[in-house]
Amino acid sequence: MTDIGRPIEMLLVEDNEADIRLTEIALKHAKLANVLNVARDGEEALDYLRGQGKFAGAVRPDLVLLDLNLPKMNGAEVLKAIRDHKDLQSIPVVILTTSDADKDIYESYELHANCYITKPVDLKKFMGVVEMIEDFWVRVASLPPRD
Repeated sequence: MTDIGRPIEMLLVEDNEADIRLTEIALKHAKLANVLNVARDGEEALDYLRGQGKFAGAVRPDLVLLDLNLPKMNGAEVLKAIRDHKDLQSIPVVILTTSDADKDIYESYELHANCYITKPVDLKKFMGVVEMIEDFWVRVASLPPRD
């Protein structure tokens, strides 16, 4: 179980402002002291993870919530780049996307996603899914140290 004595740093990679806001609300509702950072496209996500540009000095996330349908670089490309980068490959990546296409699910696992979740369309169900993700990754799973 994760008991690291500090807030969990999460990176949400999402371009849809409504989904960003709903994720923020769901995480606040859970009343856990976690930090949610947001990257709005694939290139920005990799800059954040590598601590480049405007993200110089950014704290390495403990968990990445990654949408597949992103501008500039899609989620599969981001996931591949994370898994190919020695310093990033141990970060758990949860695919959180609207796609329920078998090819997307298969490709995500082939690229070593830790899990794949299709976003529910229903607001209440979406909030519940985000809360379950947080509950599992914060209260149940053991996360790797940040280094």
